[in-house]
Amino acid sequence: MTVSTEGMKVNWGSRTLRASLELLSSMRFSISLLTVICIASVIGTVLKQQEPLSNYVNQFGPFWAQVFNTASLSTVYSAWWFLLILAFLVVSTSLCIARNAPKILADLNQLKENVREQSLKAFGHRAEAALTESPEGAARRIGQTLVQSGWKVKLQQRDAGWMVAAKKGAANKLGYIAAHSAIVLVCVGGLLDGDMMVRAQMWLGDKSIFTGGGLIADVPLKHRLADNNPTFRANLLVAEGTQSSTAILNQPGGVLLQELPFSVELKKFSVEYYSTGMPKLFASDIIIHDKETGDKIPARVEVNHPVKHRGVEIFQSSFDDGGSSVTLKAIPMAAASKPFEIQGTIGGSSSLSNGQGTDAEKMTLEYTALRVINVENFSADGNMGSGAGVDVRKVDLRQSLDKQLGAANKTATQKELRNVGPSVSYKLRDASGQAREYQNYMLPVQVDARPDSPAVYLLGVRETPANPFQYLRIPADAESSMETFLRLRAALADPAQRERAVQRYARQAVGTDKPELALQLAASASRALALFAGDVPDAGGAAAGKAKPAAGLQAMSDFMENNVPEAERDRAGEVLIRILNGSLFELMQMTREQAGLKPLPQDEKTQNFMSQMVLSLSDAHHYPAPMAFELKDFTQVQASVFQVARAPGKTIVYLGCAFLILGIFAMLYVRERRVWVWLAPRDAAYDSASVSADGSQATMALSTNRKTMDGDKEFEMLKTKLLQVPS
Repeated sequence: MTVSTEGMKVNWGSRTLRASLELLSSMRFSISLLTVICIASVIGTVLKQQEPLSNYVNQFGPFWAQVFNTASLSTVYSAWWFLLILAFLVVSTSLCIARNAPKILADLNQLKENVREQSLKAFGHRAEAALTESPEGAARRIGQTLVQSGWKVKLQQRDAGWMVAAKKGAANKLGYIAAHSAIVLVCVGGLLDGDMMVRAQMWLGDKSIFTGGGLIADVPLKHRLADNNPTFRANLLVAEGTQSSTAILNQPGGVLLQELPFSVELKKFSVEYYSTGMPKLFASDIIIHDKETGDKIPARVEVNHPVKHRGVEIFQSSFDDGGSSVTLKAIPMAAASKPFEIQGTIGGSSSLSNGQGTDAEKMTLEYTALRVINVENFSADGNMGSGAGVDVRKVDLRQSLDKQLGAANKTATQKELRNVGPSVSYKLRDASGQAREYQNYMLPVQVDARPDSPAVYLLGVRETPANPFQYLRIPADAESSMETFLRLRAALADPAQRERAVQRYARQAVGTDKPELALQLAASASRALALFAGDVPDAGGAAAGKAKPAAGLQAMSDFMENNVPEAERDRAGEVLIRILNGSLFELMQMTREQAGLKPLPQDEKTQNFMSQMVLSLSDAHHYPAPMAFELKDFTQVQASVFQVARAPGKTIVYLGCAFLILGIFAMLYVRERRVWVWLAPRDAAYDSASVSADGSQATMALSTNRKTMDGDKEFEMLKTKLLQVPS
């Protein structure tokens, strides 16, 4: 019996109906649907699912993002066309089973003992032998031998002799039914555990997707699913010390709220980290509050160790910030800004203004994230090395991929992993709605491996999430703060302070016995400080059409290009930088004296500190916000992200997987074999007396559904045992 790839043929109905039924029940149609589902599953695996549309725009561009959205490729497994293909595959495969299963089941009990004796000579495996036994005696001996070897045997007496028919490996045909039934079971389980039930409630139960914002308690009932919903898979976020009974189902364009028959209270969240900073283990100690009985059930949820209650499984999916409170100190980056402290909650926002009156710009400070642990690579060959070949005005905490050599855990560079402490992320949004993202570290970081290099505060900024952070490095002073930088920057913007520093520098550099030289040096130093502070509008800044005068090292470079011949720029540049460094050093010493602090010694450590300070002051002019915010204090509140699921189709899918394994094993490793032995008397008259006296003539044949070397060996073995013919 062979399985046909053609469909079911009927004699009733119209021609179109008969053709449609034949196509739907054909194996070729089922294979085509299965191929489409496999391709869609590959797309759903490669393309990250259920992301916001903006993420696809950033990664693939607006055209492909729109294509993905139109074709529902960002939600493949809940797309209408995917569910429709699954439904058609279930119907088509079921019809294939219904068409072929009766034939297969009927064939299981058929040993085909009615085969003609002449037909045995046409088989590839055949043998003949003369036996001393009578046909009946030989038939019974051969049948008994086959039964003892596990064959199903049937003896048939004919006028001309005896036919022994035997069969083994019938499970091969059952493998076809099991494998095809597995496809049906898996698809049915997928349909039950998919969005089909949710969509049915939306179509028939007057439910709709919620696209607004606000508190969960204020969401109308038409956006909520009842706690007896037979199947769902949703996310539940619970902060420490709180409880929740409403999960969120992400849907294209919005969300649905899923009510649970219980509420989950998070008592404590625990997380362990690898040395790389990646989470090693996170678990939640929870209390389940049953709404019906009022019972309080303590439990612990870990990754791959869910908790089940009232048919709903609670999985540990991830963790998040549960509303940590932070205290930030504003660092002035513009003349109009003043230092102040502000408190906020992660996930919240505060209104700010960079001045007073009608011209003041209104901004919104959005607290986005608090990271208590930040593990970075500080090896010399890594991304935070000794500084060789690294732009000191730009820090990228992960700017290069490790090159793989050999095993995946081997890298071309040595790693020096270090926890650099907490960091805070926030956004500053202007009145037009445009925002930049900022990430600032709480503690100074020793970036350079040299022992005398200063630790720096890292103030990061990026325009879009697709871009890496660029960091402003502010050196930490002897008091491990950035106050020296702030005082020096404020003094640099004050012409009177600059003039006093210039006079001090000129007196110390020249002395009092050369007043004319001191006067010239003071003029040069005053010019250098003014250029560096951006207080010279015609130095290549506003006069060149820029929004504001150039400042920092860029202003001095523009001045050199416009006023110094090219042949003398190198020597003049060295002199100008030396004058600038000396003047800034005196200005810094003045600010420390005014603050009641000891002056810094003139050693190599101070020289490295001032070198970084010059770069920081130069780059601060380009900082895109009037203020930066330093993390001064925080109170962390953890939150667990649970996945809650009621999946009645899971058992069906597991059963389907078991059927699939058994079916494939049966079809690949179980061979169906049939043996026939025709036993005829030697006497041509075939009377009873001659049969007993003259023995019998045996003709044996073997058929198998696959020709293999094992089949050849088995035939030789059977020939020896049944016909007593040596191999």
